[in-house]
Amino acid sequence: MKRASVDTADTDVSPPSVGPVAEPQDTYAVSAEFYDILQGEADTARVRYLYRDAVRKARVGVLDVGAGTGRVTLMSLVESPVPVHAVEPALSMRSALMTRLAALPIGLRRRVTVHPHSLGDAGLRGVADVAVCHNMLACLPPCARRELWPMIAAALTPGGSLLVQLPPARLPHRATCRTLRPQTVGQHQYGGRVIMSAETDRIRTRFDYWVRGANGVLRECDETFWMWPASRGEVIEDLAEYGFVPLPGPADPAILAVRRG
Repeated sequence: MKRASVDTADTDVSPPSVGPVAEPQDTYAVSAEFYDILQGEADTARVRYLYRDAVRKARVGVLDVGAGTGRVTLMSLVESPVPVHAVEPALSMRSALMTRLAALPIGLRRRVTVHPHSLGDAGLRGVADVAVCHNMLACLPPCARRELWPMIAAALTPGGSLLVQLPPARLPHRATCRTLRPQTVGQHQYGGRVIMSAETDRIRTRFDYWVRGANGVLRECDETFWMWPASRGEVIEDLAEYGFVPLPGPADPAILAVRRG
C-alpha cells in the first residue's frame, strides 16, 4: 500500500508580466485524480443551478476564473454562444480540463481559450460581460483576494457582472469531517473525506483519499489546502473600491453578484 501526503503552498496572484510565464508549483497534484470522480457530478449540478441564468445573458464573453477541471467552462459553452476564457494555473487541473475539451465538437472548442497562468499574467482586457469565480476565492489570502478584483474589472466590459462563490464567513468553532460518497470504477472503489479545522486566522482543509480493491486498501493519500474566511460585507467593501456594486439576488446566499460600474 502506498501513501502520499502533500501540504500545498499558499496561493498567490501574480502581477502582470511580459513574455513567457514559468509553470507554477502544482497545488492540486494529488486531488486532481480524485476530484471529478468524487465531486464532479454534484458540482456540475451546483454550477448549473448557480450560474446558468447569468451565463445565458452573456453577449460578449464569459470569464471563468480558476476553471479547475472545467465545470463552469463547459456549462458556459453549452448555455451561451459567446467566447469563453478559462483561467487555470494548476497543471494537473488544467490537464483534466484540456482532456475534457478535446472530447467536444470542434465548433465548441473554437469558442474557448484556456489561459495556463494567473489572471494577471493573462492580461485580459474587456473580453467578457459575465465573470464567475467558483470554488476558488476562499483559497486566496486577503492580500491576493484584493489584488484579484482590479484584474477582473479590467477583463470585464463596463456594466459586466461578476458572480463570486463566497468564502466561509468565519473560522469553524470545532473540527468537522465530511465523508465523500464512494464511487466504483471497474474493480476499484474510490473514496475520501474532508477535515476542516481552524488554525490562527486560516482554515486548514485536508482531503484524505483512498482506493480499495477486492483485497483491501490499495492506496491512501492526502492533500492539505488553506482557506481564509471573509464575510459578505467584507467582500462587497473590497469590490466597491474597484467600482463594483451589488446586484439583487441571486437566491443562494453562498453567491455574491455584483456589476462593474
